[in-house]
Amino acid sequence: MSGPFRQPHEPMKLSISTKLFAAVLASVLFVILSMGLATGWSFGRGFLGYINEQALLRMEPVLPRLAQAYAHEGNWEFIRDNPRRWFDIMRPEPEEQSDQHKLKLPMTSDLTGALFRIALLDREKRLVIGYPAIGDDALLRPIEVAGDTVGWLAVSPFQSVTEAGGERFFQYQLRTSLAVGMASLLLAMLIAWWISRTLLDPVKRVAAATHRLAAGQYESRVAVASSDEVGQLARDFNQLAYTLERNEQMRREFMADVSHELRTPLSVLRGELEAIEDGVRQLDRHSMQSLQGEVAMLSKLVDDLYELSLADVGALTYRKSACSLNELLQASVAMFQERCLAARLKVELELPAQSLPLDADPKRLQQLFSNLLENALRYTDAGGLLRIRASAEGENLRVDFLDSGPGVEADQLPRLFERFYRGEASRNRASGGAGLGLAICHSIALAHGGSLAADHSPLGGLWLTLRLPGKA
Repeated sequence: MSGPFRQPHEPMKLSISTKLFAAVLASVLFVILSMGLATGWSFGRGFLGYINEQALLRMEPVLPRLAQAYAHEGNWEFIRDNPRRWFDIMRPEPEEQSDQHKLKLPMTSDLTGALFRIALLDREKRLVIGYPAIGDDALLRPIEVAGDTVGWLAVSPFQSVTEAGGERFFQYQLRTSLAVGMASLLLAMLIAWWISRTLLDPVKRVAAATHRLAAGQYESRVAVASSDEVGQLARDFNQLAYTLERNEQMRREFMADVSHELRTPLSVLRGELEAIEDGVRQLDRHSMQSLQGEVAMLSKLVDDLYELSLADVGALTYRKSACSLNELLQASVAMFQERCLAARLKVELELPAQSLPLDADPKRLQQLFSNLLENALRYTDAGGLLRIRASAEGENLRVDFLDSGPGVEADQLPRLFERFYRGEASRNRASGGAGLGLAICHSIALAHGGSLAADHSPLGGLWLTLRLPGKA
């Protein structure tokens, strides 16, 4: 039987601090290695190459003197085991010394040590005199007499002569490079630690808060400790968390309000039906009207919710055409005239003499005006006043709805266009509203490219200002 199933090992997750440290460390090591290679190449190709080139230049004036001496003697025996003659030939001529003296330069032999690395070889490249350790890497120059190569002047490369010194130099360079490398590594560790502490700690806090936010803890916040990009990230996160917390709160309130608004007429319907079923009430015209009223309330609520949902997804249809704001307001006020008289609410409609044209959906605007009139009718005390004014304001059209008391508290004004919101002091459920009318009005205004704002009315109640773009 096979053993228990084992989960495959997940790849090890490296933190951003580890990745940053590894990146800085790798960069420093790469720079140190590149500098070491460049230094070695520069020393071998540059400095040593220069010394060997100077040694070859030192050999050039010696070649004709050796050729002349060989032509006079006929062989190399005159110089074999004769160091004095060898040094006489190798010594610079007076004119060469004079030229170097005029230029205030030291002797070439003093600069390169070429004199002690030069050897004379016969035509078979056998040593005649000079530096005895000539190797295969020696730099050769032919000595020609009457077109025939009679010998070779050889100089050993500088690096071959100084192998022991070069080894010591290499060891010194290695120790120096290791010391610099360790110091650079320590500096890289300090830089990585500083970056991790200064920059990455705030990022880690944002990441941890984001994890909590994803788990549903919308109250999570991050302390803002700087004004740079990391600080901006923390501020944006806090704003995002606040928005999500607010949206979650509104979602819960929305669900509670919807269930409450639906439950109330359903409870009335069920109570009426149970009373009729038990014989407590008769199924007559009055009971039917009561049931139809509750059904109408349910239908109105469902229709309002449907319109708001369409507005949220941008699917609410608008058929705009040329129309007159004056005519739309007059028609809307006429529809509410009898209800306003019954509620002893005086309506003053102030329209300019000239027409106020605009491109809009007439039905949607009448729906907006009807909701505003309904709002004033429900929430204005009996014997009050509703003043409606329309005017041109630059390229826009403005409509003001001002009603008398009761008013709205200042902290409630920004929330009037929220769904299901009603001021508890005076605009409550007893007036029959579900708190969706102004939200629908706000959506219609935005869909037309306008705005709807609320303020305190000088008449003591609410002042609603509608702005719509006029016809171009």
